[in-house]
Amino acid sequence: MSDLVMITGGSSGLGLALARSVPFAATIVDISRSGSPDASVTHVPADLSDPSSWEKVGAHVADLIAAKDPERVVFIHAAGTLAPIGFAGEVATTTYIDNVILNSASGQVLGHLFLEAIRGREGSFDLVMISSGAASSVYAGWSAYGAGKAALDQWVRNVGAEQKERGGARVAAIAPGVMATAMQEEIRTTEESDFPEVSRFQALHDDGVLVDPEEAAERIWRVIERGLEPGSVLDIRDL
Repeated sequence: MSDLVMITGGSSGLGLALARSVPFAATIVDISRSGSPDASVTHVPADLSDPSSWEKVGAHVADLIAAKDPERVVFIHAAGTLAPIGFAGEVATTTYIDNVILNSASGQVLGHLFLEAIRGREGSFDLVMISSGAASSVYAGWSAYGAGKAALDQWVRNVGAEQKERGGARVAAIAPGVMATAMQEEIRTTEESDFPEVSRFQALHDDGVLVDPEEAAERIWRVIERGLEPGSVLDIRDL
């Protein structure tokens, strides 16, 4: 019997940093398209912007939990995308739909499937949605991204209340702050006409205030290890 950590988007960025900094012995599973560069990590291939993949992922999660019978399970939904950056009504519709599905819907459904998989089981269960300051701030050019993160935050509040009634899983959303990732590189190269606040994010980079994903991951794990209040929506910059 061993503990189990499952991370969507664990192949790069914050997801990869979270997988590499798990502070306890565990089987680590990455759920992504490309797979983790670390051979010790189990890869579950999935394009989470495709809803047809969700039930397959849920079945795999349930099978892993049943087979390993872990005392502790942590599921972190870190997968997300900014693309397309630009104004609603002006960007490509297909890419906009992918953004809405991945950022808003996939986390809710995968969270539901995870809770279904652990229902009635004994153990310690944490379900964490990676949020963003964009969930409560207004950025022209990020309509789908901000709305998706806000949807996850509200899902966490409601499901946290449900788990207090019955279930017992610790469900929380955690925003990691502004990190030095490929996503930030994408932001800095965006035209001002598509993202009017691009100069602010360029300044954050130039001033050296971006947080390394590894540091953000370690802080997130410290928050998880202290114990999550079900339904809590947190920003590590405030902790």
